[in-house]
Amino acid sequence: MTQPSLDTVKAHAKALRRALQAGGSVVSHAQALELIAGQHGARDWNTLHARLTQRNAPPELALGDRVAGSYLGQAYTGEITALSGPAEHRHVEIKLDQPIDTVRFESFSNWRHRIRGTLDVDGRSHRKTSDGVPHLIVEKAPL
Repeated sequence: MTQPSLDTVKAHAKALRRALQAGGSVVSHAQALELIAGQHGARDWNTLHARLTQRNAPPELALGDRVAGSYLGQAYTGEITALSGPAEHRHVEIKLDQPIDTVRFESFSNWRHRIRGTLDVDGRSHRKTSDGVPHLIVEKAPL
């Protein structure tokens, strides 16, 4: 299903507001926008607005997708084995093609075969390293 344009949903909110007022129910424009957002499956107007105005949005992730990216500064490739939650707070588990060492010290290692994280709509983890880099970055692997 294609997403409506931002102008279309704003027009729907305006029409809804007029229809409710004609029926004796007074709602603000903001309340009408929130109602329209709910009709489109969004948590609130800000969420719908972001979804509709996002340029070059990454493709939606799905179970079994081949992905690539970085985890704690280490490049990886793998397959999504678990996925849950809404797009802005998506929990993901990835089975790696090759284990990666997440420790940067020569004296010991911590090899990971699977990684887990919680991603935003851009495929970046909410958690970041001390230098501001997301712990986990996930992108669909090229075919």
